[in-house]
Amino acid sequence: MPEGADSTEFARLFNLGEAALWFLIAIVMFVRLKPPLRLATTCWRWLLPLCFLVFGISDLIESETGAWSEPWWLFVMKALCVLGFLLAWRAHRSSPAAQ
Repeated sequence: MPEGADSTEFARLFNLGEAALWFLIAIVMFVRLKPPLRLATTCWRWLLPLCFLVFGISDLIESETGAWSEPWWLFVMKALCVLGFLLAWRAHRSSPAAQ
């Protein structure tokens, strides 16, 4: 077995586990009965779970490529998801229901 193969396999399995977690979060957010008051009536009700779903897909791709920065579009994909998470958090924080 080549040197570093164990750590590469661990990283691949870890990414698969992460992807499963993001998929689970997306599914729970899609079907949950009581969404956050303000976000439930906005586009974030659908965009936030979609961001988690796409982030899970990016982890599946990362498990095959071995790096989050290769290919370049994988980094862009992950960065856009993180931007979506931050914008949803900001929308929730600025809503009257959050205060």
